[in-house]
Amino acid sequence: MEYLLPLCKLCHIETRRWFLVMGVVAFTYVLFQSLLLPYGDALRSLLPEDGIQKFDQYSIPMGHTSAKSTTVRNPLTVLDLANTSAPVGKTDNYVLEKGSQRDSTLNAKGKYVKDEESPRDGYELSLVRNHDIGFESGKMVDTNGNLESDGTKNGGNNSIVHMDGQPSFEFPLALSDKVTSENELEEIGEMDLDFGELEEFKNSSLRKPGDTDVTFNSSTFMLQIPTSPVNTPHSQHLISNISSPVSETNSKSIGKRKKMKSEMPPKSVTSLEQMNSILLRHRRSSRAMRPRRSSLRDLEIFSAKSQIEHASAINDPELYAPLFRNVSMFKRSYELMERTLKIYVYRDGKKPIFHQPIMKGLYASEGWFMKLMERNKHFVVKDPRKAHLFYMPFSSRMLEYTLYVRNSHNRTNLRQFLKEYSENIAAKYPYWNRTGGADHFLVACHDWAPYETRHHMEQCIKALCNADVTVGFKIGRDVSLPETYVRSARNPLRDLGGKPASQRHILAFYAGNMHGYVRPILLKYWKDKNPDMKIFGPMPPGVASKMNYIQHMKSSKYCICPKGYEVNSPRVVEAIFYECVPVIISDNFVPPFFEVLDWEAFSVIVAEKDIPHLQDILLSIPKDRYLEMQLRVRKVQKHFLWHAKPLKYDLFHMTLHSIWYNRVFQIKLR
Repeated sequence: MEYLLPLCKLCHIETRRWFLVMGVVAFTYVLFQSLLLPYGDALRSLLPEDGIQKFDQYSIPMGHTSAKSTTVRNPLTVLDLANTSAPVGKTDNYVLEKGSQRDSTLNAKGKYVKDEESPRDGYELSLVRNHDIGFESGKMVDTNGNLESDGTKNGGNNSIVHMDGQPSFEFPLALSDKVTSENELEEIGEMDLDFGELEEFKNSSLRKPGDTDVTFNSSTFMLQIPTSPVNTPHSQHLISNISSPVSETNSKSIGKRKKMKSEMPPKSVTSLEQMNSILLRHRRSSRAMRPRRSSLRDLEIFSAKSQIEHASAINDPELYAPLFRNVSMFKRSYELMERTLKIYVYRDGKKPIFHQPIMKGLYASEGWFMKLMERNKHFVVKDPRKAHLFYMPFSSRMLEYTLYVRNSHNRTNLRQFLKEYSENIAAKYPYWNRTGGADHFLVACHDWAPYETRHHMEQCIKALCNADVTVGFKIGRDVSLPETYVRSARNPLRDLGGKPASQRHILAFYAGNMHGYVRPILLKYWKDKNPDMKIFGPMPPGVASKMNYIQHMKSSKYCICPKGYEVNSPRVVEAIFYECVPVIISDNFVPPFFEVLDWEAFSVIVAEKDIPHLQDILLSIPKDRYLEMQLRVRKVQKHFLWHAKPLKYDLFHMTLHSIWYNRVFQIKLR
């Protein structure tokens, strides 16, 4: 027993030492982890790529990468085939996607460049649209009307293939601190590699022996891999996948393609009369968030509201009264805007998404407004405390081009990017939180803008080209922005005007691509049915065809403006540009400047269901009524024109006035 006592004491000592060592190790580990927490990204970069989440320059999650997953490209990476050190076929990614023909060619450096003389088929071609999406809400609709959420895969008809070890033919633009020139931006608005250009590359002299051969099919893409071995594990995996037979499930999904929302008629229709009622109801009872504390600026706006409502009759030779709902209220409001309104433009945000306007192409409206607003000295103030409104100068077009992954059918990262931007604005400045963003506004022309700004910018005033009441456009708060196709940034008024009414011998004219579900119906009933109804599909390529399109609009009494994938169409403004009475066929579309203009005075609005009776509707309009409308089209034209130096009542001032006008009738004080 006398030997056991020392042994027990020794065991207790050793046990205590063991616990002490374990405690020191645990404490050291916790301390080490806490010290290295801020540098977690740096440590993760030392680990394998599998399962690590990638972030771009804007700190937006772009998904997970692995050997088996689709490689997320940087959509603004420049690929210069002439200067690259690796031969063709040995660079990063190979992208194949289906689309319509683009008006661009390869220049001497291997970059795709817009052909200045290429036609635009009525100037609404897909150079600046992603027609592989064609929906607004981010949802797909199957043939039974069932919805699928964002990120739905394209079934067996995958139209994008990424292959390591092959060149990436995507749009050349660099997401870096380098500022893209204005000329390059004009090309950005027009270029987008697609099916037609890949076919051109397939037959071009740039291809070298052993390069991947590309075979196109009307419904799917098939990639033929050369028999020579490819020295990358990713390509071997891709070869095994492509070589395997298509499963029965995929075959069914190819045969029964999901219908997109833009390919189906809306479930509900809001008539023009109902829109007028909504506007009046909104004027009587605004739902805008009241400021937490009333400022001097709020009192100034509230005072302007009273003066506008009690405006006396005026006689202004610069304004044509029949065009307006109430010309006296408009005139008084415009005067108060010029005298009172001050705007603060946020400097936050980096190019190209912010502060870099596109002045040419289909989405030029947002670019022209941005440029003219940022350099304006009359309305813009440097001190935000003096501002009545706050402008967030981002380009929805550049947002889409910078962050959207082609054919991914997922725009969540675009919306997340703007959400983080608005949260940063709210955290950095006190003005957003004071009104919940109700005194902030944005100007966006891309079709996806309603989706991208939903929820986190819901209280803001949105000037949108896609003014669709079914996707969240709020009549009386939001502004319907005219979609203007600008062909020449240096001369936006080129080819302005048209023939007098007495020399317009064509009853109705339309030519363009078959986007959406309305245009095929239009051609079904009226193509080649009547010599007075010049209803065509796409115009053939060539300069002569482009001029023929313009001459048809200049020579027609009525210009048909059917919706495409979305409710808006540049043909509405084109018709006014060429002094042709616009015939708008687009249910749920809120016409531009709806709060101040009376569109029934100078246009014809036809319900989609009445397309079979289109000719009867137009012929039923008396000659005197047509002459009156055509005169009003010429009078309203000046309100839809861009000028390098803004003029009174032009498109810049009309857009700004509608934003001001809606804010005036939105504000409420305690």
